[in-house]
Amino acid sequence: MSEHDALRRLLTEADADALDVAAAEAATRFAERAAAEGAADVAYARVDTPLGAATVAATGRGLVAVGLPNRRLDEFLAELSVGISPRVVEAPGRLDEIRRELDEYFEGRRRSFDVPLDWTLVPGGFYRKVLRETARLPFGTTLTYGEIAARAGNPRAHRAAGTALGSNPIPIVVPCHRILRSGGDPGNYGGGPEMKRWLLRLEGALRE
Repeated sequence: MSEHDALRRLLTEADADALDVAAAEAATRFAERAAAEGAADVAYARVDTPLGAATVAATGRGLVAVGLPNRRLDEFLAELSVGISPRVVEAPGRLDEIRRELDEYFEGRRRSFDVPLDWTLVPGGFYRKVLRETARLPFGTTLTYGEIAARAGNPRAHRAAGTALGSNPIPIVVPCHRILRSGGDPGNYGGGPEMKRWLLRLEGALRE
């Protein structure tokens, strides 16, 4: 290959890379505009955490879902599409506030979340009462499944409380990791038991 041909190839590859970057930026701008103008019902973004890449999603009413790092993105988006609307776009700018708050939480600089919540993906009745009571638990505080069931109005429904917590669509922000088995065992968690222990240690609620 001549020097002229080599130079042409390098320039062509550089142009292709520039086009890829421009296309990605244009797609992001389009998604952000669609979300801002109401053409999309749900916006989502990825968030880097010490546990891996999580996903957050919001509607016009507030944060609607948090996908933990072990949750596949395609499954997370499918749930949003079925549960809320197929008009889902990636629009990180719409999620800046919750991404910042999560960063601060994982850095140990935030003890509560201020973003509004959208409870659309939470069934009504007892399940919603359990999760609303869970959302009120202060940083570093733990309760048993029976205790959270009692706060939700039915102290004997600890199994139903566990089911409600297991289907929590907004983990971490609605801190279901703060609910333990009687005796102090952390119990199950959507992100796995080790993730639950990690979060409890972060909050100083578990010393092993």
